[in-house]
Amino acid sequence: MRAEDWDARYAEQQQWTAGPHPLVAALLEPLPPGDAVDLAAGEGRHALWLAGRGWRATAVDFSATGLARGQERPGADRVTWVTADVTTWDAPAASQDLVLVAYLHLPEEEMAAVLRRAVGWLRPGGRLLVLGHDVANLTGGVGGPQDPAILHSTERLARVAALLDVDRLEQVRRETPSGTALDTLLWGRRPAGPASRGR
Repeated sequence: MRAEDWDARYAEQQQWTAGPHPLVAALLEPLPPGDAVDLAAGEGRHALWLAGRGWRATAVDFSATGLARGQERPGADRVTWVTADVTTWDAPAASQDLVLVAYLHLPEEEMAAVLRRAVGWLRPGGRLLVLGHDVANLTGGVGGPQDPAILHSTERLARVAALLDVDRLEQVRRETPSGTALDTLLWGRRPAGPASRGR
């Protein structure tokens, strides 16, 4: 979808719950605060949650309307809001302790390029969390995009996982009011040594 399409959706109504995704919260709660990028942040619910926990959070999205919704929320002054296309936006190398990419869906090669750049933004030991709709959700779950070309799978994220020390790369189940949805989770950290493997 284009930025204009998402602007229209955000202008019509709030798209997400105010709080963080439960799995995102469970994985990130134990981490000490640092510098974080919420990539394709939408209304910034995760950036706001992180900032509330003491993180220096940057929310990046191409929808100015979505980000404006986030900027109306309590604590928004603690977040850096950036209107930009995530396929071209860049952060300084080794500047982040966390990059969160929740429900960003792009064609496989574009997605891999974005995530490879995101790994480069991480300090040694910094964390990458990728969560999104699994391709198996088309037939075995509910909701989400219906284009298989933009959905995740453990196989599609394997090239990015090869750049990390991986804690989890798996399909996960998510309960919704409409039934069970299937997501893909990648959770890992940039190696403490030179992060050149797989490049």
